[in-house]
Amino acid sequence: MLNMSVAQELCESTGPLIDLTALFPRGGPIELEIGCGKGGFLLRQAQSHPERNYLGIEWANEFYKFAADRMIRRNVPNVRIVRADARHVVIHELPDACLAAIHVYHPDPWPKKRHHKRRLFTPEFVAGAIRVLTSGGRLAIQTDHGEYFEQIVAVTCDRPELERVDFDDAEFGTIGERVETNFEVKYLREGRPIFRLAFRRR
Repeated sequence: MLNMSVAQELCESTGPLIDLTALFPRGGPIELEIGCGKGGFLLRQAQSHPERNYLGIEWANEFYKFAADRMIRRNVPNVRIVRADARHVVIHELPDACLAAIHVYHPDPWPKKRHHKRRLFTPEFVAGAIRVLTSGGRLAIQTDHGEYFEQIVAVTCDRPELERVDFDDAEFGTIGERVETNFEVKYLREGRPIFRLAFRRR
């Protein structure tokens, strides 16, 4: 059974369901990974930076349970995993200027045109991400889907609040343009191109 201090399932609501001070009572900067999968990236970062807190959002129930159980087994105290709609959480359920970084690595591209409305990166989501980032906060994005990357560029690069920066930043877990998520490892092995962007909140 999952330890609910580590894992939580959230339902959509108009009110703020995520009390970050309750999730991370010791304080410290908080980073968010959207689509954390099995939690490999979060685990490495949390172990490398015990002074920081890490929040993972995962919608797939199997991966959500696996990631939460992984943090418990590894006794990682500075990670929390929630099962929720990440777009709704970012737009509606997080307080202003609460995150030091947002990591989005290989979001579902929903390649069929009729499903594009389900994609994470919309103007509304980007506005929400800007709102919840602290001044100087980082937004890092990676995808293997070229057409989706063009859409991501279109909704991010013209935002005056965002300054484009190098994707590589060892402090935030990217070295040699690698973040070592399961999808990244798989797609590089298959020879797929990888597209990357990173920004700093002005």
